Amino acid sequence: MNKRLFGTDGMRGRVNEYPMLPDMALRLGLAAGTYFRTGERRHRVVIGKDTRLSGYIYENALAAGLCATGMDVFLVGPLPTPAIAFLTRNMRADFGIVISASHNPYQDNGIKFFDSQGFKLQDRVEDIIADMVLDTTWEWDYPTPDKVGRAFKIDDAPGRYIVAIKNSFPADLTLDGLRVVLDCANGANYRVAPMALKELGAEVVSLGIEPNGMNINHQVGSLHPDVVAAKVRETRADIGLALDGDADRLIVVDERGTVLDGDQIMAICALDMMEQGRLPGNTLVGTVMSNMALEVFMRERGGTLVRTAVGDRYVTEAMRERGAALGGEQSGHLIFMDYGTTGDGLLAALQLLRIMRQKQKPISALAGLLKPYPQILLNVPVAGKKAFEDIPAIMEAVEAAEKALGSRGRVLLRYSGTEALARVMVEGEDEEQVERLAKRIADTVKKALR
Repeated sequence: MNKRLFGTDGMRGRVNEYPMLPDMALRLGLAAGTYFRTGERRHRVVIGKDTRLSGYIYENALAAGLCATGMDVFLVGPLPTPAIAFLTRNMRADFGIVISASHNPYQDNGIKFFDSQGFKLQDRVEDIIADMVLDTTWEWDYPTPDKVGRAFKIDDAPGRYIVAIKNSFPADLTLDGLRVVLDCANGANYRVAPMALKELGAEVVSLGIEPNGMNINHQVGSLHPDVVAAKVRETRADIGLALDGDADRLIVVDERGTVLDGDQIMAICALDMMEQGRLPGNTLVGTVMSNMALEVFMRERGGTLVRTAVGDRYVTEAMRERGAALGGEQSGHLIFMDYGTTGDGLLAALQLLRIMRQKQKPISALAGLLKPYPQILLNVPVAGKKAFEDIPAIMEAVEAAEKALGSRGRVLLRYSGTEALARVMVEGEDEEQVERLAKRIADTVKKALR
């Protein structure tokens, strides 16, 4: 992957600073259009965005570049990231683009791609596109004037997604009598999510549904679950749901105001799917950051937790390789491959609500199945990023900790991708022991890499 342009979730940065410059977006449109254009047929691309003020900049710059290469562009406006993945497939487009910086503040923005099947682009494809963008001598193969593309606005896109998302919910069930607090983070799902839940019968107490271009994720949404928790307690709601700016992740609050993370949601859904025989190989895909308790939870029920690198794209890749139906991240990205191709906060919420209805249990009772182990994460400043395996003192400290924790705990060492920091994570059943072991390893790392 070209680290100068693409990260784990597309290109992202501060507005009007490299790489999020208008001319970069224009070249990105030219490069993507050039890569995906094959033959003389008409080509289609779907572009969606969240509610950031800067979305207009990149939407128009991308559209200009794409049309110049002969692509017809379908602009669907503010919609969740998973909606763009769905619409790309549904409209038989060659690829889709989302303009969003997810949970970041409005000063940031980003651009990410989906292929024709609604999956994020492979690294090799991103590398090819990045090379074209960054090569200032690249000569674009412009089509003749009669072959340039057109841009269209698709006004009914929200309705199409609502119909699709409701099809994941059993036709014989409703949400009648259920009070739901829903925080849309003043982001991409501010219209669709409340409408979908209301159409299924829920009484919806909505937060974060008044975007002004600059308040996305500001003291609302999945990064601030305390806001939903307070409203759940105030309104005596049955559940609280907090989305992020592009609505591809979900954080849940139970009826008591307790915040649940992605691991607890995955445990609920994995157990339900195992009971129904809908979890192939009883395999759940998570990341290295998923709590050890989730691994033990799956093992004790005859299942397996497969771990990947951090990033929902890596979770999805592992799911496709293994034929898995459920995967996700502790941060709230949840992927239900039977219904979608990427993380979808609203879809995950509907699956939880379905389980609550079918089992006739409150969310607190369902979440009580998984008790997360105490987890300590320490950041250690380092002078350099030498491989941990090459430093005997560090490996000895890790091995001693792993022996002390046994099969019901673990140690994870990794470097920050953006800062001069080593991250030391230890988790296990005994909080005092976890803290002691984490500090011992962190002290060793500090001495070895100062």
